[in-house]
Amino acid sequence: MLNTPRSCRGMVTSPHHLASQAGLDVLKAGGTALEAAVATAAALAVVYPHMTGIGGDAFWLTMWPDGRVETIDACGAAAARADVGFYRAAGLDAIPWRGPFAANTVAGTVSGWDMALSWSHAVAPGLPLGRILRDALYYAEQGAPVTASAAELTARKADELRDVPGFAAQFMPGGRLPQVGDILHNPRLAGTLRQLADQGLDSFYRGTVARELAADLADLGSPLTLADLQAHRASHQPALHARIRGVDLYNMAPPTQGVASLLILALFDRLRAGQVDDFDYLHGLVEATKQAFRYRDTHVGDPAYMTVQAQDILDDRKALDRMAAAIDPDHAAPWPWQSQAGDTVWLGVIDSDGLAVSMIQSLYFEYGSGIVLPRTGVVWQNRGTSFGLDPQGWNGLQPGRKPFHTLNPAGARFDDGRTMVYGTMGGEGQPQTQAAIFTRYARYGVPLQQAVTAPRWLLGRTWGEASVSLKYEDRFDPEVIARMQAAGHQMERVEAFSSTMGHAGALVRHPSGLLEGATDPRSDGCVAAW
Repeated sequence: MLNTPRSCRGMVTSPHHLASQAGLDVLKAGGTALEAAVATAAALAVVYPHMTGIGGDAFWLTMWPDGRVETIDACGAAAARADVGFYRAAGLDAIPWRGPFAANTVAGTVSGWDMALSWSHAVAPGLPLGRILRDALYYAEQGAPVTASAAELTARKADELRDVPGFAAQFMPGGRLPQVGDILHNPRLAGTLRQLADQGLDSFYRGTVARELAADLADLGSPLTLADLQAHRASHQPALHARIRGVDLYNMAPPTQGVASLLILALFDRLRAGQVDDFDYLHGLVEATKQAFRYRDTHVGDPAYMTVQAQDILDDRKALDRMAAAIDPDHAAPWPWQSQAGDTVWLGVIDSDGLAVSMIQSLYFEYGSGIVLPRTGVVWQNRGTSFGLDPQGWNGLQPGRKPFHTLNPAGARFDDGRTMVYGTMGGEGQPQTQAAIFTRYARYGVPLQQAVTAPRWLLGRTWGEASVSLKYEDRFDPEVIARMQAAGHQMERVEAFSSTMGHAGALVRHPSGLLEGATDPRSDGCVAAW
């Protein structure tokens, strides 16, 4: 993919083409970008179940035409019963990655949809909820084709997931691994979506759906209860902000790693690197990433437990200058550092009024905890497995605490009037891929689709596996890679267009009303526009 799609009336990008089309159809029906984003997200929860679902968390960054930038934190907290004693009583010294004990935090995604639609309805009458969820309902009832990434990932993770309650019955019917092009149905999830359409999204937390979810979770042995669901609310937070040359950058506040994404760009802006994709460029962004990750892993988590304000470091020009000055232009700093995991989806929507949405939702690991709730067909996340069982330690498990999140939706406003939303899945790779896309497009004038298609790199944890090397796609100039190795980087080559590098996307609106979009050839997505 090299050519950038363009239009004027509205545009959606997501990692699955059916979901992008679902969002576009909502725009064509008169919906806002917020309504289209919910439609896209709901469709993704059905057609991309290995990456996302309504049993996960979500974060929203909304850029209004009048200049406001607002965010939604739809992150669920740890259950009231989820404490160290709960796991010690089960004979565990760590939280399991899979199964009912991994399902220990409330799923916040649907509450984020609800808040986003309330914002939309404050400025426009709005479409019926049943219309917004129409395509998701159809694909859950009538089925959607299994993608290559879902088939490959299910086969790779089958051994650790097949015995998790409900997983094999839903995703390996008859004990058979899904093949590309198989039609996957989830009629129980369709029933849940229909209940939400009829009763309202709040039913997920305080209605019939909530009672069904709580009963299933209790039967399976999860610490979550109906009271945990009832206590949950999405929250409205100010966006983090950083100023670089000619651009105001925005991202999500903790418990996400949004501050790391902004730090990378703020530090790189001070390095004055040379040409795109040369040694100075690649080395500079990798070393800026190390600085940003050290800050993130020292300070970022549930904001209620943090001792610093994330915005402070972004406003402290002297501190940023010191961090940039600590980057050796010729040698790699020591690594590894602690890594984070994650599988997720990012989507973007811009409507004809210029309302722009950057939204990301996730189950954490592929298929989350792996449990499929029998009454509702919901796959529950395992975000709470990132907690440690030292309650006083970094990201330590405590009832009601929000887990650290790799999710972070990004946006930018250029001094020339352009608005950009961008993001990616990929856990540890999210800030790095954001930096690659933004700098290529904004600093070096690379066309938007080419900026997403171009080869990428990832320092730290890969998609689905633990690793500390600097991985690079096999499309970089060999001389640049040789110089990176000589500088001390531990390089590891991966195949071209590897899903290891995430599924990214971006949208830009120009002052003239022209829209540009990009999707990732590493995904199953498309840009849908009119």
